[in-house]
Amino acid sequence: MRERRTNVLILGSGAREHALARACAKSAFIGNLFVGPGNPGCATVAHIVPLSLAEHAKVIAFCRGEAIGLVVIGPEAPLVSGLADDLIRAGILCCGPTRDAARLEGSKGYAKDFCREFGIPTGDFRRFRDPKEAKAYIRKGGAPIVVKADGLAAGKGVIVARTIEEAEVAVDTFLPNAWGCSRAGIVVEEFLEGEEVSFFALCDGVTAMPFSSAQDHKRAGEGDKGPNTGGMGAYSPPTVMTPKLSQRIMVEIVAPTLRGMSERGSPFRGLLFAGLMVDECGPKVIEFNVRFGDPEAEVILARLEDDLLPLLIACANGTLQKDPPNFSSDAALAVVMAARGYPDQPLRGSRIGAIEDAESVPGVVVLHGSTREVDGAIFADGGRILTITAQGGNVADARERAYAAIDRIKWPEGFFRRDIGWRAIGHNNKKR
Repeated sequence: MRERRTNVLILGSGAREHALARACAKSAFIGNLFVGPGNPGCATVAHIVPLSLAEHAKVIAFCRGEAIGLVVIGPEAPLVSGLADDLIRAGILCCGPTRDAARLEGSKGYAKDFCREFGIPTGDFRRFRDPKEAKAYIRKGGAPIVVKADGLAAGKGVIVARTIEEAEVAVDTFLPNAWGCSRAGIVVEEFLEGEEVSFFALCDGVTAMPFSSAQDHKRAGEGDKGPNTGGMGAYSPPTVMTPKLSQRIMVEIVAPTLRGMSERGSPFRGLLFAGLMVDECGPKVIEFNVRFGDPEAEVILARLEDDLLPLLIACANGTLQKDPPNFSSDAALAVVMAARGYPDQPLRGSRIGAIEDAESVPGVVVLHGSTREVDGAIFADGGRILTITAQGGNVADARERAYAAIDRIKWPEGFFRRDIGWRAIGHNNKKR
């Protein structure tokens, strides 16, 4: 009997979507694969379509015209704006939460209130709209302390203030703008110490299963210095993650999140991403995301040994099983190459050479982010441009391959961190 094949549309244009497209293209069940708006890397494994994620009606019309059996929404903004709701109303299967469920990421304040209501471990916090009240609270509590813009900020709306003065500047920066939403405020929360982990779980509204983990590197500079970015690199699996810790996260964080969203009438379907701080007392939620992380998806999908597509379909139609998928015991590490000026004013238009040469390094894949192609040449067209992903027997091996590949790329206008994976390598060195 011939296998039933599914036409799939992946929405987004970054390295995460390139990684998703590569994984779906390998599926035994894939029919026609589309990515919109995509990028030149996605074009090597899928059909590129010029779709705007803000134009829901046009996305729906495309899905009907191409008999799309599953839509996978990559970035957070269209989820928060209700694209999944509109697709579902149109009878189109979608892997991604509804607008109400996406509030877990869309509002930092909502997520913190949710954790408090459902007993999910997280740091102490207060919400503010008045800058004077926020500053008084900060002076009373002291530093270090964390100040977050309440709405979406592409990973850049967080200030870890080491001094009271830094925290007050963050209040003045975030509150007047509120990231485009006049009703939004800020969250001022306890500074948590420990080791950060990005933990992923597949969810179908009722059932959840662990889907590996990674450790991200948010700061622009080496030694975790400089401004927060959307992510400058990641590796998987994190050294701190053990089967016991994974089980504890599922019981203490993922299960009550699923239960709480159902009780609120917003069952969560899709990929739940819990950003955690882990210390000797266990895991605490720093934030929730409601989609695949970037660059975490790049390293996790590199290690996935099972077929991704049936898992995404099961999340969307409520048929997820409890047995988790299989991942390689190898490590994967990704390094982001960004345009000079990122995350503030990235330089656009510079030409990038020798990408194919970089991919000749064993175990390496170069994933495209904000690139464009002109007459066969690749140019930078945004902030995070390429994600060089490598696999190896351990993190050190993967890192050596990733940087060997980067050293072959000809792009003087780009920059990257040389210390991705430093925590894992430090842990391993201590054990020797």
